[in-house]
Amino acid sequence: MERILRNPAGLAFLALAIVILFGATVSFVPETRQGVVVRFGQPVRIINAYEKGEQFGNTGAGLIVRVPFAEKIQWLDKRVQSISMDEQEVLSTDQLRLQVDAFARYRIVDPLKMYKTARTEERLAEALRPLLGSALRNELGKEPFATLLSPERGKVMENIRNGLNREARQYGAEVIDVRIKRADLPKGATLESAFQRMRTARQQEAATKRAEGWKQAQIIRASADAEAAKIYSASFGKDPAFYDFYRAMQSYRATFGLDGSKPEGSTSIILSPGNDYLRQFRGGGAR
Repeated sequence: MERILRNPAGLAFLALAIVILFGATVSFVPETRQGVVVRFGQPVRIINAYEKGEQFGNTGAGLIVRVPFAEKIQWLDKRVQSISMDEQEVLSTDQLRLQVDAFARYRIVDPLKMYKTARTEERLAEALRPLLGSALRNELGKEPFATLLSPERGKVMENIRNGLNREARQYGAEVIDVRIKRADLPKGATLESAFQRMRTARQQEAATKRAEGWKQAQIIRASADAEAAKIYSASFGKDPAFYDFYRAMQSYRATFGLDGSKPEGSTSIILSPGNDYLRQFRGGGAR
C-alpha cells in the first residue's frame, strides 16, 4: 500500500478506481424523473415512481445506492409530455374530407409496465402516435364537419381522449388531453364542392324556415280576419247605421285613392248627385 502511495501513477489509478466505483454505486435521482432499476436485463424495483397528487419536494428524489456494475437505471420523465400527429385525412359523416392536425399530452404513470412494453420514451411516443390518429379517425368519422365549429367540439375531444387513454394504459401511460390544432378542408375543387354543399344546405334550411313562417303568418292572419269579422258582425247587429257608414268610408278611401294606393289626380270619377253610392256625402245614411 505504501508503495502505491509513493507512486504518483498508482495513486492516480487508485483515485480513478474509487471514482468509478462510487459512480457505479451511488446515483442521484432528480425530482422530475423516475427510474426502473434493471439487474442483468430484468427490472427489480422502481425509484421515485409517480404518484397522483404528490407535492414537489416530498418525493423519492435524492441519493440512492445500487449494486455496482450489476444494476443499471432506465430513467423516465415524470412530467407531462406531448406527441404531435402527422396531418391526416378524415372523412366526416357529411362526406367532407378534412385535413386534421392534432396533438396529445400524456404522462407515464406506471414505469414498470412502460419499461416492459416500450422500454424507452421514444418508443412510447412512436406507439402512441398511430393510436392518436386512429382515435381521431374513429370519432370524427361519426360527426359532421359543423360539429368541429360548435360547442359540441368539447364532447368530441373528450371522447377521443377517453379512447386514446384506454389504449395508452397498456403502455403504462395516462392521456391527459387531446387537442386539434387545425381541421381544414382540402384545397381545390374538393373545397369548392364542399362549400357549395354547405351553401345549398343553408339555403334549404332558410327556405324551410320561410315556409314555416309563411304558414304561421297565414294562420295568424286567418284568425285575425275571423276575429275582425266577428267584431264587425256584432257591431252591425248593435248599430246597422254606424256599420253602414264605416263600410262606406272604407270604400271611399280605397276608391278615391286616399289610402295611398292610387297617385293623386290619376283617376276621374263622374257620378250623378243622386247616385246611391254617394248617399253618405248627402248627410243621410238611409237609402
